[in-house]
Amino acid sequence: MRMRSGKAVWGGTLAMLLAVSCMPARAAAPVAPDLVRTAETPRVTATLAPELAVAAPGTRVDVILHQRIIDGWHTYWENPGDSGQPIDVAWTLPDGVTAGPLRYPVPEPIRVGPLMNHGYSKETAVLAGLAIPGDWPAGRPVPVQAHATWLVCEEVCIPEEARFAFSLPTGDAPVALEPVRELFARARAALPAPAPWPVSVRDEGSHLVLSVDAAGVDLAGAWFFAREWGHLAHAADQQARKVDGRAELVLAKGELPPGGTLDGVLRYGGKGHAGYSVTASIGGAAAAADVALRAPAAVAAAHAAVPAPAAAADPATLLLLALAFAGGVLLNLMPCVFPVLAVKAMGLVRHAAEPVRVRAAGGLAYAAGVLVSFAALAAVLLALKAGGEAVGWGFHLQSPGVVAALALVLFAVGLSLSGLLAIGGSWTGAGSGLAARPGLAGSFFTGVLAAVVAAPCTAPFMATAIGVALLQSAAVAMAVFLALGLGLAMPYLLLTCVPALSARLPRPGPWMERGKQLLAFPMYASAAWLVWVLAQQAGADAVGLVLLAMVALALAAWSWRAASGAARRGRRLGRALGGAAAAAALAAVIAAGGMPPPEPGTVPDADGMAERYDPARIQSVLAGGGAVFLNVTAAWCVTCKVNERLALSGDGFRRALAERGVTYMKGDWTRRDPRITALLERFGRAGVPLYVVFPRGGGAPRVLPQVLTDTIVREALAAA
Repeated sequence: MRMRSGKAVWGGTLAMLLAVSCMPARAAAPVAPDLVRTAETPRVTATLAPELAVAAPGTRVDVILHQRIIDGWHTYWENPGDSGQPIDVAWTLPDGVTAGPLRYPVPEPIRVGPLMNHGYSKETAVLAGLAIPGDWPAGRPVPVQAHATWLVCEEVCIPEEARFAFSLPTGDAPVALEPVRELFARARAALPAPAPWPVSVRDEGSHLVLSVDAAGVDLAGAWFFAREWGHLAHAADQQARKVDGRAELVLAKGELPPGGTLDGVLRYGGKGHAGYSVTASIGGAAAAADVALRAPAAVAAAHAAVPAPAAAADPATLLLLALAFAGGVLLNLMPCVFPVLAVKAMGLVRHAAEPVRVRAAGGLAYAAGVLVSFAALAAVLLALKAGGEAVGWGFHLQSPGVVAALALVLFAVGLSLSGLLAIGGSWTGAGSGLAARPGLAGSFFTGVLAAVVAAPCTAPFMATAIGVALLQSAAVAMAVFLALGLGLAMPYLLLTCVPALSARLPRPGPWMERGKQLLAFPMYASAAWLVWVLAQQAGADAVGLVLLAMVALALAAWSWRAASGAARRGRRLGRALGGAAAAAALAAVIAAGGMPPPEPGTVPDADGMAERYDPARIQSVLAGGGAVFLNVTAAWCVTCKVNERLALSGDGFRRALAERGVTYMKGDWTRRDPRITALLERFGRAGVPLYVVFPRGGGAPRVLPQVLTDTIVREALAAA
C-alpha cells in the first residue's frame, strides 16, 4: 500500500494512536502512551513516535515523524526544487546515542506558476534511525528530544516547528509498539526502492538522458527528482520516449549541472512501489550547449538566433562578435577604464611629433597587452567552467588577494605619476611602472592594466555577448573575448595609427607635467575604491594590512629615490631598506588575500530598502500578489554602484516601490557565490549588473538594460 493512499486510512490510524494513549496500558508495552507525541499547528498535525516500546542495547530503533497537512497546502522533500525548505529534525540525545539521516518518501512534483517544487500534500512521513550503543545499561531509558522544522506553503509560505520529547525504555529484548506497526509499514512502502533494472545516464550537452534497459517499462508520466539542488532545471518538462527497446527520460540540466554522477529518485508507480532510487555514472561526451533548453523561455527567445555555430562565418556568430566589439569600445567610457586610458593619451601627446611608425608601434603594443590579457582571462574562465566551477565575468575580482594586489599596483602607478616612484631600466622587463613608463613595454603593460580594471564594468552589448558566448564552444567563446578586447583597444589604436586623428591632439607644453601629476589622483581614488571593495570581501583586518602595504611601498619608493643621489654606502642602505619595505608590502598583500570573509549579513544598502536575495521569498511575494525588483550587484562593479547612486536610491525610488507594491531585493556577487552565478546564467548573463523585474500575476520576468536611468526604472516599476 502506498504511503499517500487516502486521508481516511491515515486519519483512522492516528485516531487509533490517540485512543490508545487514553487506554490503560497493556503488560507487553506498559509505556506505550508515553511514546506517541502529537503537536498541532493551524496547518499541520505532526506526530513523532518510535517503532519499539522497548529497545535493546546495541540495536537501531526507527522513529517516524508523520505530518497530516490541510487541503491546498504542502511541505517539502530534501531537495525542495525551485523554492522551499525541507522537513528537518534536530535531535538532542545522550552521549553514545546517534541519529541517522532522515529517509524521505518519494515526493510529488508541485508546480507553482513558473516554478516547480518537490514535496508532499495531504500527508507524509519521514523516518530516522536511532542507534543505541551496546554498552547502554539495559533497563535505563533513553531520553529523546526532537525539534522538527518545516515550511508549509499554499499562496504564502509559513515556517513552522514542533518540539517532542519521550523516554524510550530499554531491556534485554526489543518489544514492538503495536499501535504504530501499520504506520511504519505504510511509511516504508512510500520510501524509494532500489531500481530493479539497469539504469544509465548520458550527457547530451544541454540535457541528460536517463535510460532504463528493460522490456515492458514505459516512463510516460514518470518524474525524476535530483537529490542535489540545481543539478536539473526543476520546472522544465521531462520528456519520455522509447529508443531501441529502452525507455528514456530527457532531463534538462540546471544551473549547477552534476559532475560524474546523477543521484535522485524516479517517481514511477510500477510493481506496487511509489518510486525508485537511482544513482548512475554519467557517460557520453557533452555536445554543444542548447541555449533554448538551458535558459528560461524569455532568455531562450532572446538568444534563439545564436546557436552553436558550425563555422566561423555563421551570421549569428558574426553578430555575437559585433556585439562584443561594440561593448569593448564603450568600455573606454566607463569610470574604471577611463583614468588608465587618459594616462596613455597624455603620453601620446608628449610624443605627438614622433614618426607615425613609432606611435603606431606603441598603439600596437597597447593593443597586444589588452588582447593577451583578455585571452588569459578567457582561458582561465573557460578552464574553471569546464571543471564544473560557477564563474563569470569579473571572477578574478571576487578574490580578495587579487583585489589587494590590484589596489597596490594602482597606488604604485599613482606614486609614479606623482614623481615619487622611479624605477631603473632593469625593472622595465618586469612591467614595473606600467602606465607611467614610456616605450613599448609601458604601452604593453598599460594595455594589461586596462584589461584588468575593465572587469568590474559591464558596458551595453557586452553582457549579452559574453553570456551567450559562454554557452558556445571554447573557440567561439575565445573569439568573443578577443573581439571585446579589440574594441577596448581600438580608440587608442586609431589615435596612434591615423595621422589625421593624432593631429587634433593638443600641443605639448609645460601643462603636461602638471596634467600627468593630476592624473595620479584618479589612480589613488581607484586604489581607495579597491580597498573599500576589500572591506566588503574580507573585513577590516584585511584593509589594515593593505594600508600597511601602501605605507611600506611609499617607504620603498622614498628609499630608492633617496639612494639614487647618495654615496656608495647610502645607495646600499637605501636599496636594502627599499627592498625590505617592498617585501613587507608584498607579504602584507598576501596576508590580506588570505583573510576569511566577514560574518554574512545583509547586502550593504545605504537606504535600507533592499532585502537579501532569496528565491523562496520571491515566490512568496509573487504568490501574495506582489512584484519583485531584483538587483544583482557586487561591491567591485563600478557600473552597479553608479546605477544605484543615480537610479536605485533616494526618496523617489523608495516612493515608486511603495506606490507600486514592489519588493526590492539584492543579490551580492562580491565574493564567489554559485547560486548567484547560476541566477546570472539563467538570464543569459556572465556578470553583473543584472536587473530583473518579476511582475505580479506570474508573468515572464523582464530584464532591464545594464545602464539604468530614473525613467527606465520608473517605467519598469509601473509595468510590474
